[in-house]
Amino acid sequence: MSEEVRLVLLDFLSQRYGELKRRLTRLLGSDDLAGDALQDTWLRLRRLEDQGPVQHPRAFLLRMAVNIAVNNLRSQSRIVPRSEVDALLDVADTAPGPAEIAEARSEMAALYKVIARMPKRRRDILVLVRWQGLPQKEVAERLGVSLHTVEHELKRAHDFCAAHMGRQMDQKK
Repeated sequence: MSEEVRLVLLDFLSQRYGELKRRLTRLLGSDDLAGDALQDTWLRLRRLEDQGPVQHPRAFLLRMAVNIAVNNLRSQSRIVPRSEVDALLDVADTAPGPAEIAEARSEMAALYKVIARMPKRRRDILVLVRWQGLPQKEVAERLGVSLHTVEHELKRAHDFCAAHMGRQMDQKK
């Protein structure tokens, strides 16, 4: 495993520890087992070698932690029914597949083209509010326009995108 991949996975595990532990607790039925599995996952990541690129860190870490938990249960001589082991190993990867990714990229490219056709102020308002997450009042102050203008331009931008994206989707069918 390259050092870069290892660092990304360790960072992901650190920052999303609570979320990962909650999911594992639900999967494993034990908060203690989930905590132990994540601790062991952390330790194994630090010494893991020859791992290719990881496209979905959450799924990779969950799979790794579940496998560790199953191994821990087995090594503790606890009898776990085969059906429970199979259920634990059957963790679904909810990440989008190649077809969904390609479709999403295509839709984003179409949306960029639609947005590029808007007047500059309308486009700026849409980007500042929807992509950068700025409050409408702050956008109004930044652009030197009234709040009403921002609200009006934002509605027109939404309507424009909906109308043109709808047409493009209809043409694809």
